[in-house]
Amino acid sequence: MDVLDELRWESSVNATDIGVTVKDGVATLEGTVDRFLEKWAAEKAAKRVPSVKGLAVEMEVNLPGFSERTNADIARAAETALDWDITVPSDRIKVTVEKGFLPLEGEVD
Repeated sequence: MDVLDELRWESSVNATDIGVTVKDGVATLEGTVDRFLEKWAAEKAAKRVPSVKGLAVEMEVNLPGFSERTNADIARAAETALDWDITVPSDRIKVTVEKGFLPLEGEVD
């Protein structure tokens, strides 16, 4: 109940779509949210509860249709951002996108 109370207290989180289970101090957040910021706010809120020793995040972010980006869209945007920044040697950075996540690989000075 403490985690749910904290989620309800957090104004940037719609707690009605988030389920919480806790076992042995590990809280699991499940459900869907509309924005990544809401997901991150829910995670931070759960971590504020003193009795939470660990956190498992099983939430999905369902972006509205106009906000959806394909992995290819994200990769192109990252490549463009690297190309436009003259302080970053874009030829030494590799972009990979999978399920919306964008890890960068390479070495810079």
